[in-house]
Amino acid sequence: MVKPRRISDFKPTLTNLAQTSHYQLVFGGLPLGLRQHLNVRDVDYRFITETSGLLCSNALLPGSSMATADVRGNYTGVVERMAHTKLFTDINFEFYVDNQYKNLKFFEHWLEFIANGSGQDQSRKDYFFRMEYPDDYKSYQTTLTKFDRDYQEEMIYNFYGMFPKQLTATPVKYEGSDTLKINVLMTFDRYSAGRYSSYDRYRGRYNNLKEVFAK
Repeated sequence: MVKPRRISDFKPTLTNLAQTSHYQLVFGGLPLGLRQHLNVRDVDYRFITETSGLLCSNALLPGSSMATADVRGNYTGVVERMAHTKLFTDINFEFYVDNQYKNLKFFEHWLEFIANGSGQDQSRKDYFFRMEYPDDYKSYQTTLTKFDRDYQEEMIYNFYGMFPKQLTATPVKYEGSDTLKINVLMTFDRYSAGRYSSYDRYRGRYNNLKEVFAK
């Protein structure tokens, strides 16, 4: 028989929960050609790495799932389910738009670069779309850090092969003026959890390992 526990036994657990409002998004690792494409359009790399992520007003921590296959015949009458592929879901980010529209230009021209076409003049009648090579537009150093007010603990997500998949249509109107926001759907190849810098590898605390295991 399980003896009922007093509320005071688990109250410390319920009063030390993580909050949703403390996080930081940092874009990094953009290929040189993409950076040059953005820079001549008034979106410098300092804005991308230092400011753009700070304008993120709403984010989602990444999720993943396992694709499975049914296996029959190993045991009579039993259907086994086995994993064969790890799947990652796209993430939707919401951003404030600064009064210089740099954040809007950042994603508009990132998408433009991915589908770079027959030339710079998109007003041409014979303009067409042609996709760039993935290595030329994917980011491999974008991170999303979840922390709390005391900064004692954190959860870092490292995204590999990230790029914008969709820029959602944004309504503008005369009545009820409000802060302009944009929604960007980002896709990526995979993510890892934890620190992965060379220093963290040296200390033996990468991939959320405890530092006590450091050599």
